[in-house]
Amino acid sequence: MRIKIDTKERFQVITLLEANLTARMAEELQEKLLTGLGNDKAPDGGFTHLVLSLSEVQTVEDAAASILVVLQNQFYEKGYSFVICCMQKEVEDQFNKLELLELMNITPTESEAWDILQMEEIERELLNDSES
Repeated sequence: MRIKIDTKERFQVITLLEANLTARMAEELQEKLLTGLGNDKAPDGGFTHLVLSLSEVQTVEDAAASILVVLQNQFYEKGYSFVICCMQKEVEDQFNKLELLELMNITPTESEAWDILQMEEIERELLNDSES
């Protein structure tokens, strides 16, 4: 599986460079991201908040779509953000058909994904301050 990782100040953008996202590829991505989640000693420097760009993806297997939902939940359970952006119409239709679209944090553009990450970070800070 080919991916491009762009590290920003507070998050990473991972772009899948494949036209078809298979279940096997989604499992591989899940393993890679969970291994590095919050682990700055991981081979890729670790992952914190993540934007997953699906701009190159034209088709997604049903099982792969389900894995992405699980992966997003795993990020949020650990206190990190996970936003998918730049989804092609065909891929969005596939998620919608599987009734997964409303479970996902999806934005049309990478810039909007950044905005969500920043809002969620502020929200976490506010919640942490109120619990102190």
